[in-house]
Amino acid sequence: MNATSLLRDDHKRFKELLRKYEKLSDEEVEQKEDIFAMLKAESTTTRPSKRRSSTRRRARSRWPGPGRSSRRPSRSTPSWRTLLEELSELEAGDVEFEAKMKVLKENVEHHAHEEEMEVFPLFRKLPHERQDEVSERLRARKFELSEGDWDDGA
Repeated sequence: MNATSLLRDDHKRFKELLRKYEKLSDEEVEQKEDIFAMLKAESTTTRPSKRRSSTRRRARSRWPGPGRSSRRPSRSTPSWRTLLEELSELEAGDVEFEAKMKVLKENVEHHAHEEEMEVFPLFRKLPHERQDEVSERLRARKFELSEGDWDDGA
């Protein structure tokens, strides 16, 4: 399984959990807490290394090509990771929690779209040996972050 497939699977899992959350009623607080716990658990296996983050920033700065997303979160918009941290301090079902969950959903969707439209095409342009290397590093990182309890389905 290559890096783009691994990341696309991560995106699908996050989006599906957020859709399930969105369908719950205000009274289903326990289920909301369970889904939030799953989102947090998923986020621990998708945390980028500092090297990956800087590589992505460099790639974006050199790639102003077509398909570049014009919708950028402003500096005042917290990242989805920051939102998960902030949500951890709140109670599921609270008005502020619900508002932040909506923002989280928008940020995750934006992040996934941006990664799939901007970063994935760059990955596909890499030589196959480099793609294999990046994919292996991503698998190893996911395994490391999951404390050895992760299976890539390969």
